Amino acid sequence: MVTGTQGGPDLADEAVEILTPFRHDPLAGRVTMFHVNHEPGAQIHHSDPFAVPAGQRSPVRRFRGRLAAPVTLWTAPGPAGLTVSSILVADGEPGRLLGLIDAESELWAAVQEADRFAVTPLGPPHRQLADRFAGLFPSPGGLFATGTWTDTPYGPVPADGGGWAGCRLDSAREYGWGLLVEATIERVELVAETAPLLHHRGRYRELT
Repeated sequence: MVTGTQGGPDLADEAVEILTPFRHDPLAGRVTMFHVNHEPGAQIHHSDPFAVPAGQRSPVRRFRGRLAAPVTLWTAPGPAGLTVSSILVADGEPGRLLGLIDAESELWAAVQEADRFAVTPLGPPHRQLADRFAGLFPSPGGLFATGTWTDTPYGPVPADGGGWAGCRLDSAREYGWGLLVEATIERVELVAETAPLLHHRGRYRELT
């Protein structure tokens, strides 16, 4: 059984899309969001005022929104980070990893500089973290100012994560509206078996 809550990191679906460059969907461009404003007396809006009308939404984006996707955090030395949902891991000698990210993101600039990055699968307790690194939640003091982090040669990783993979950048090229990143997995750390955080049709989902 799959249950869900509204929200979303970087994932486009049938719900909404915005035009903010930093919030591009690593899957293909733009992202879903709801506005969060914690100023005294402010109202929290659970819908996107910049949403594209239903009749104008891309059928491809709507189709993609029906595919459940894992929610992961990519980090690099700098540090920089981005919530990523379009990811594929291929077993082999060596193992390989592919993902679609935003070419204009701070993460990509950091990956180009360091030539390496870390990938952490997120779990249900990481909803707010996922939103923060997708640019959907306030991050006063910086993205890494809250939470507990473990430093690695590939970038900081959440200390409460179930594991992470250290990747070496191989190549990158434009693919659709995103940037297809290909990397070699150099290191895998598996700490504990944890439940996955998923995203499907504009909502976080978890297995129950």
